[in-house]
Amino acid sequence: MKIGNVHIKNNVFLAPMAGVTDKVFRTLCREMGCGLAYSEMVSAKGMKYNNKNTHMLLDTDESERPCAVQMFGSEPEVMADMARRLNEYENIDIIDINMGCPAPKIVKNGEGSALSLKPELAGRIIEAVSRASDKPVTVKIRKGFDEGHINAVEMAHIAEQSGAAALTLHGRTREQYYSGKADWDIIRLVKENTKTIPIIGNGDIFSPEDAKKMLDYTRCDAVMIGRGAQGNPFIFRRITAYLENGRLLPEPSWEERLDTAQRHTLMLVEYKGEYIGIREMRKNMGWYIKGLPHSAEMRVKINTAKTAEDMLGFIDEMRNNILK
Repeated sequence: MKIGNVHIKNNVFLAPMAGVTDKVFRTLCREMGCGLAYSEMVSAKGMKYNNKNTHMLLDTDESERPCAVQMFGSEPEVMADMARRLNEYENIDIIDINMGCPAPKIVKNGEGSALSLKPELAGRIIEAVSRASDKPVTVKIRKGFDEGHINAVEMAHIAEQSGAAALTLHGRTREQYYSGKADWDIIRLVKENTKTIPIIGNGDIFSPEDAKKMLDYTRCDAVMIGRGAQGNPFIFRRITAYLENGRLLPEPSWEERLDTAQRHTLMLVEYKGEYIGIREMRKNMGWYIKGLPHSAEMRVKINTAKTAEDMLGFIDEMRNNILK
């Protein structure tokens, strides 16, 4: 498929997730067949003022192309200025605007999901960024802010008319966060009511069957995997195989899960240093071992890991538990 002038090898995407979709995790997912990976969201103001964390959030590699960077903000001029800056990054192919994040500190600042309550401002942001960007601009929204403000169709029209090259819709309101069930009917409705841009469906895709059901039911153009990919980059291999030829590949073995977790650990330490890398690996490891025998007691141990040696030792201990 294509988003703007960017060719994408398949329609199975990795969602932007703060604290999760860093360069290391994106690399693992791309190796497993992910068609397009989105970065962690980046603050437009953070870029403007050269926040120390921004450089790492924007770090992409030629091997992960095409790559999308997601930014958030509520000021059209600032967002446009940052789009112009992103034009200079050769390894960034798509700029995504976050209009769906439910986090209180984001919403309190009038950003993320709060923009669904100000459709006119949302349109001005999309238009400003689209005009400033040499790269295709996409937008990620939710069903609405709450059950009293369901306006995904209106927001999709605004995005389409303001220059967006694609739209991602998460089938929950901001009020729901990630609770309850994602509404695939709203994704279907948005697809039926947009004519010129691809619609990417997001919400409750945890298996190959889920991905196919969403594509068939909503007629959306692509699916985006969020929580289903946490500790599970293998999901992209399984979904792409199922969509391409109907083959339902087996779940990865525990040995493969632990081997990948070990590699993930070493890559994070190399990329971010031992102190940060191991602390960030703790949550990832918790996802990798979910369902493993003795995982609850191992999770307690994992959360005490301070060095690569600690974490690798725990992985070896888990391997031994499997072999018993």
